[in-house]
Amino acid sequence: MYDVRSMIAEEFIDHQQILETLAYADAHKDDEALIDQILDKARRCQGLDHQEASVLLACERPDKIARLYELARQIKERFYGDRIVMFAPLYLSDHCVNGCIYCPYHRQNTHIPRKKLTQEEIRREVIALQDMGHKRLALEAGEDPVNVPLEYILESIKTIYAVRHKNGAIRRVNVNIAATTVENYRKLKAAQIGTYILFQETYHKERYEKLHPTGPKSDYAYHTQAHDRAMEAGIDDVGLGVLFGLEGYRYDLAGLLMHAEHLEAVFGVGPHTISVPRICPAEDIDLERFPDAVPDPIFEKIVACIRVAVPYTGMIVSTRESPAVRERVLRLGVSQISGGSSTSVGGYAQKAEDTAQFDVSDRRTLEEVVRWLMEMDQIPSFCTACYREGRTGDRFMALCKSGQISNCCLPNALLTLKEYLIDHAGPETRSIGEALIEKQLQNISREKTRALVIQRLKRIEEGQRDFRF
Repeated sequence: MYDVRSMIAEEFIDHQQILETLAYADAHKDDEALIDQILDKARRCQGLDHQEASVLLACERPDKIARLYELARQIKERFYGDRIVMFAPLYLSDHCVNGCIYCPYHRQNTHIPRKKLTQEEIRREVIALQDMGHKRLALEAGEDPVNVPLEYILESIKTIYAVRHKNGAIRRVNVNIAATTVENYRKLKAAQIGTYILFQETYHKERYEKLHPTGPKSDYAYHTQAHDRAMEAGIDDVGLGVLFGLEGYRYDLAGLLMHAEHLEAVFGVGPHTISVPRICPAEDIDLERFPDAVPDPIFEKIVACIRVAVPYTGMIVSTRESPAVRERVLRLGVSQISGGSSTSVGGYAQKAEDTAQFDVSDRRTLEEVVRWLMEMDQIPSFCTACYREGRTGDRFMALCKSGQISNCCLPNALLTLKEYLIDHAGPETRSIGEALIEKQLQNISREKTRALVIQRLKRIEEGQRDFRF
């Protein structure tokens, strides 16, 4: 039944194919010659298929794992350099008609207040986020066609883009909402969203259906085929993800990579991002019901395997993870992180926590996260240039896979960091950041580009904003 080009969910994510893949991985996890061959392929940045990555995930030899981690670090550096893209989630509503047993927004939960932000409340949230320094948001909302129709989402996006406060502006709105129709995806495209993000939660169909007993999300095929409909509608940047711990992590990694292979085969464009959340404590959620929860060492290995398998994709880790874990996975391939996040509806303007979707482990402010990154010689990037310059979908992927994207990314990262330092940072953070910018200027290989960046940095000091390459 397995057919990577099929438009039927159960065929491009074929259960039997995954079982055979895991059996193959178990049989070859100590095959030194094969593992070296797979690692050599990864070193050439050719990517790995789901079977090859599964072999690496099953391998327990310390020397091979060490080489995997070193390759993951090198590949992340080659494609994304020292840049870490910053974003924040913005929760619009916790109204939801689904019965997902791992999410506190599930319909049966009577312990949390149900809330939907008005457009004025959204405006206040955006001002709070702009005052922090954010330029990129991920819009979040429960699924409720009556209380939170698509028209509300579209109006909210318009409101977000319209807010201008001091030097603040949200320049990219990514959207993480429920699976919908091609027609609705066309409306989201027209609203100028960035990436459409939808987590599969788990690719194990039987487990998926048990986790989603009621509501529209219970339709496995409709949910799994959502990215196909989004791309058919013209949204060429889509994001994948699973919630590790709902099912066996090896099964879900294989399914995740099969989904990436499907998008590449059908549309010529793989996922723009892959998110790697883990099940974590939340209101009305008993973690004892999830025996497949993933420990830290395995989580780090998963991140490394995804990085070498899909070298071009942006990898996202949220504030679900502790600062210590985030630091380790940053070195293994993660290229985007949230900072100063609230997972509550209305949580930025009023610091509410009674509608939180999950517990936040990294509670540092955005400035603390920015300073932490810079102290590790990482560049916090608030860049949104590719989306606004039309470098999306196959255009972005072609530049990324060839390595040419760095000619834009490093200059843009430094320019947006400069904006942040002037508009939002305290003296100590600004001092660290200015030194980092001066150091990183030397890594811009083209002399004319470097001279132009230096010129624009001075113009930012003079009050101008929003330069981009």
